[in-house]
Amino acid sequence: MALTFYNTLTNRKEEFAPVEPGTVRMYNCGPTVYMFPHIGNFRAFMLADLLRRYFEYKGLEVTQVMNITDVGHLTDDADEGEDKLEEAARKEKKDPWQIAAFYTDAFFEDIDALNIRRATHYPRATEHVEEMIETVKRLLENGHAYRSGDCVYYDVTSFPEYGKLSGNTLDRLRAGARLDVHPDKRDPHDFALWITDPNHIMKWDSPWGVGYPGWHLECSTMTQKYLGDTIDIHTGGEDNIFPHHECEIAQAEGATGKPFVNYWMHVRHLFVEGEKMSKSLGNFYTLRDLLDRGLDPMAIRYTLLASHYRQPMNFTFDAVEAAAGAVERLNEFIRNMRAKSGEGEDPRVGELIDTMKADFEREMDDDLNIAPALAHLFEFIRQVYKLDVGAADARRCAEAVREIDAVLGVLTDEGAEGGDALDAEIEALIEERQQARAERDYARADAIRDDLAARGIILKDTPEGVRWERK
Repeated sequence: MALTFYNTLTNRKEEFAPVEPGTVRMYNCGPTVYMFPHIGNFRAFMLADLLRRYFEYKGLEVTQVMNITDVGHLTDDADEGEDKLEEAARKEKKDPWQIAAFYTDAFFEDIDALNIRRATHYPRATEHVEEMIETVKRLLENGHAYRSGDCVYYDVTSFPEYGKLSGNTLDRLRAGARLDVHPDKRDPHDFALWITDPNHIMKWDSPWGVGYPGWHLECSTMTQKYLGDTIDIHTGGEDNIFPHHECEIAQAEGATGKPFVNYWMHVRHLFVEGEKMSKSLGNFYTLRDLLDRGLDPMAIRYTLLASHYRQPMNFTFDAVEAAAGAVERLNEFIRNMRAKSGEGEDPRVGELIDTMKADFEREMDDDLNIAPALAHLFEFIRQVYKLDVGAADARRCAEAVREIDAVLGVLTDEGAEGGDALDAEIEALIEERQQARAERDYARADAIRDDLAARGIILKDTPEGVRWERK
């Protein structure tokens, strides 16, 4: 079947057709670097990683951009409140630049711990202010923005399609909760493009005065800088749909007159032990909190990706324990296949591999239907264990699981991609040791054994020759 995704913009599943055949241009909402990301954030980052990995598994070339918001994200979406970076700086008695640098580094450490592949670009908002100023100029020229004092606002009445992503059209917004009249805005639903605040620490020169960019402006500008006017996919959490993504569309399309994003994909909320995550309930977890409890990062990764992204997720510690068992079964399968030494080939092995891959891809092609895709993988393992496979077939089975793990990313180093290269190095050292022993160079033979032992490789002499296994 064709690759299909549920598109928030159209509220239906659609066949994926990239702007440029064979390539994917994807933007993923990244962190606001004022604190450690929580596990709900990582669920959204995991969708981005799963998408990118599956595209590459399918042979597509991906340009992935994830922003780093290091200025302008206020505590209130209605252009009110304190900048989250400056609020954190005040509490931690640092300047906001230090806060941004510290939590940006922490973000990269965390995604590496979860084996999330690095994006092609991680643009920082503070490094793209000039481009944002140019976007504001175009919006003013096109009649979509207006200056009010030293601030610039987007005129939502100038964009008839405002609300097409979220359903929050102006008619519905005005019929709902009333917003207080803002003295600087023509309409209370207008949003800030450029903000002037003498108390704001992070600020830049602009044609409208010294200030800083609005949060919504940052993403649309950086998206188009790195990916072009029209991109394939934009992802984020469902809480970003309105107002953030709705405003991105209005800005980008108002500036260029072209469609901004063809496919919008959003992750549903994450709950912890059946309750909304909250610091007051004591169930607000960062990745570091979970690692401090001794949880395996690959078990956490498996837990976050194993439920469908469009379903609310209930994160439980029982689920992480079960995920650890699933990850270990995958690693154990690789180990067991490597230990096989028999001869002969079984035609049923090829059939099992082909069926598993076809079933896995069929489910993933259906809007990343991950749970049944995983079920097909483990059914394959169960069926292989029923056969007495020889060494050649075992290698094929192990390689098939590693190919699927290129999408999942949960195997440890001993089982992950590149494992065969490591195996080849070990086998070469064992062969060198055997040669050294034959030449009575016992010092060299012992040195190789010690080197392998330091790597966790145990050698065993058997009637069939030397065998090795990891501790």
